[in-house]
Amino acid sequence: MRNRDYLFNDFDLRSVIEGQEKAAYSSIDTMDSNRLLNTSEEDLINYFVEKFKLDSPVIHDEKIYVDQNEAQVDVSQDWQRGIFDRDKPFYITGTKITFYIPFTGDVDLLKCQPPTHFMNPIQASISNSEIVSDFTITDHNPEPVKAQFDQKLSQIKSTLLSVYNASIEFNERLPALVAQHLKLRKEKILKDQGLVASFGFPMKKNDDSTHTYTVPMETKKIEPVLPAASTQPYKPEPILDMENYENILSIVSGMAKVLERSPKTFINMEEEDLRQHFLVQLNGQYKGQATGETFNSTRKTDILVRVEDKNIFIAECKFWKGPSYFTASIDQLLGYTTWRDSKTALIVFNRNKNLSEVLAQIPTLIKQHPNYKKEISVISETSFRYLFCNKDDRNRDLLLTVLVFEVPTS
Repeated sequence: MRNRDYLFNDFDLRSVIEGQEKAAYSSIDTMDSNRLLNTSEEDLINYFVEKFKLDSPVIHDEKIYVDQNEAQVDVSQDWQRGIFDRDKPFYITGTKITFYIPFTGDVDLLKCQPPTHFMNPIQASISNSEIVSDFTITDHNPEPVKAQFDQKLSQIKSTLLSVYNASIEFNERLPALVAQHLKLRKEKILKDQGLVASFGFPMKKNDDSTHTYTVPMETKKIEPVLPAASTQPYKPEPILDMENYENILSIVSGMAKVLERSPKTFINMEEEDLRQHFLVQLNGQYKGQATGETFNSTRKTDILVRVEDKNIFIAECKFWKGPSYFTASIDQLLGYTTWRDSKTALIVFNRNKNLSEVLAQIPTLIKQHPNYKKEISVISETSFRYLFCNKDDRNRDLLLTVLVFEVPTS
């Protein structure tokens, strides 16, 4: 059933985009607080971006088709015809030519007027996923109809380009907008919890609170699924701030330079011997709760930083022994991470001559891992940083920095 006579005429696109941004903020603000805190921040950002991004319509020229039917055509304004009263319609039997223009994307954006548009609205209707445009003729000359249709199609495409550009600009801003608003909401929730806890009384239990949360369905596109997470009270766990994380990695990198500059000293050392030198350097700077530990007695964890008996930084030191061994090393490292927002590192020693070949393989192997989420940055030619999820809980994100060092062979 057709539902519109004109395209790009019902709403102002700027206002629609502003409303979409406010809707994203409202959805974040009304989400259950514990559900929000217990869900991976990266997954939440992806969810809200997917939910509120604009899906600009795309015309499919190759699928355009046409139909024709007999129709009564009003020729009262045809001055080549001898019609006595032109104030009334005068019908003759003619032909209606109907063009169907398939499209994909958000149908509502076809109703929005973009910043750049034609002064006169484009007459057409929308039926399901097709733009429908009718023309009536009283003869059988196809040329005028084809010329009119081509002109209208060109106007539709030109206006859609303006819609597309505005949509892309909004979609590119959306992840940062969502991330910032999520951060503000999280900070407020945690401050609220701290305020209540400072009174020294237990918090009131809300027995009527729901243990699930469904975001209102406001658009007609396929809805993203909110990541599964608990609504139980959120308990913050100790994390290592980025400043100390970067400092630990800089100590590791500094020690690696010592390896490179003193080849005779380290030429015969195996993994465990090399690990000890990194631990010595870390123990020299981190004391007390945040400290470089020795090996875990049962699992041979290489480097740990502990707070309240929880490992908040873990590094594994491995020689490069091929793709399978590298992937297994990641699995081993993830096996130690059972806490929120951990900071980890995989230190790779290369004794092969072709370091460039090793470096070329690492990004591909990382991105093939089932716990990989996204690349954060390429720190240097031999250093990479990624976001991973915990092996047992996708809502537990962790940073994985891969550091590759050449170990002397002679």
